[in-house]
Amino acid sequence: MKTIGAAKFKAQCLALLDDLSPEGIVITKHGKPVARVLPFPQRPERMIGALRDKITVRGDTLTTGESWDADAQS
Repeated sequence: MKTIGAAKFKAQCLALLDDLSPEGIVITKHGKPVARVLPFPQRPERMIGALRDKITVRGDTLTTGESWDADAQS
């Protein structure tokens, strides 16, 4: 992870944000870490299929498992 002093970060902030790596930047003051800048997680461009291979469907999704008679009088 890249480390940069606060004064240098202030002077180059916009350029550093344009080239921000996935692991981010640690900002230091007097050699001690005071902050970490991380890229904001991006949403997938398409929602359809975004969870493919991330979830598992178990059981029958088309029934509740209960039997009922639609014609029965209550």
